[in-house]
Amino acid sequence: MPRRVAIDGYGDTFFHFAGMSHAGSILALPSGIRPWSPTRMAEVDAEALAPILAEAQAFELLFLGTGKDPAHLKEPLKQLLRAAGLRFELMPTPQAAATYNVLLAEGRLIGAALIAV
Repeated sequence: MPRRVAIDGYGDTFFHFAGMSHAGSILALPSGIRPWSPTRMAEVDAEALAPILAEAQAFELLFLGTGKDPAHLKEPLKQLLRAAGLRFELMPTPQAAATYNVLLAEGRLIGAALIAV
């Protein structure tokens, strides 16, 4: 059964969650945590957002972890997220993971797309 879990830790190119570890970027969505292909913001495109958009009805706020540094999302991609009814915040991955955990603990309907640092 899919479940939402907190991100227990992260480091150089990996994340820890639910007693497991994953090397690389991740999606933390209502269906669970899974690998995500982008390694930097320049690789985030409509295809990379497709799994997020497929679950957009299940949550209302997306945290997009941009890696080590702040970054921007291209306007057409912002429009895709907005058209799906999602609000979103971009911030460096450490802050995005921490904010995701706080709001998850509050029971909020959230998701995260986190580029590994």
